[in-house]
Amino acid sequence: MTYCESAPVARTLPAPTAYLCGLTWDGSMLWHSDQDAGTIFAIDPADGAVTRSWSCARVRADLGYDGTRLVQVGGRPKRLLLIDPNTGESAGEKAVLPASGRLTGIEFGPEGLWMCLRGPTVVQLRNYATMEIEREYPVGGESPAGLTYVDGMVLHGDFGDSMVRALDAQTGAEVGSFRVPGHPTGMTWDGRHLWYCDFPARALRAVELDSVLVNRA
Repeated sequence: MTYCESAPVARTLPAPTAYLCGLTWDGSMLWHSDQDAGTIFAIDPADGAVTRSWSCARVRADLGYDGTRLVQVGGRPKRLLLIDPNTGESAGEKAVLPASGRLTGIEFGPEGLWMCLRGPTVVQLRNYATMEIEREYPVGGESPAGLTYVDGMVLHGDFGDSMVRALDAQTGAEVGSFRVPGHPTGMTWDGRHLWYCDFPARALRAVELDSVLVNRA
């Protein structure tokens, strides 16, 4: 396990609005969702420019991309809202049972759909087709927010402790943890940088994992 007092920030982009929720990567651009604005934004990672935006009044938490559609955590109780990224139109939704407000982070890995939930804090692997739980690991922190998948690891933000925690996707063992500036919410991986929403700074920040998880695969 590795631990770093604070991760150095490699890049910072301004967020378009103020209530930062979700963040994901579609292979070429960042997608970011905001609860108060009720909007999902496509953001150019080169300069932070908003290239398109779609209304989504039910935004509640993190955002993912399933290879075809945006997958937004939204509604009351929380569920997965499927959205066409080219048109902003609804493509359906998936229930997350048992129905609750616990879900705070999502991202897809080769195994399926990874989630983090609070009260108690756990990371789950679910079958995306059936939404059945296939693995569940207890993890640290009381305020999980945002999750992503990187090279056999699942990483999730800890809002209250200003940390990112990493676990082994196969065993659930803790790989490491590190502090980040601000308080993280949505989170994603672009193949080089770990991006997270810094809620109080109204910014999207990127860190290089090699500087903080030195033994990662």
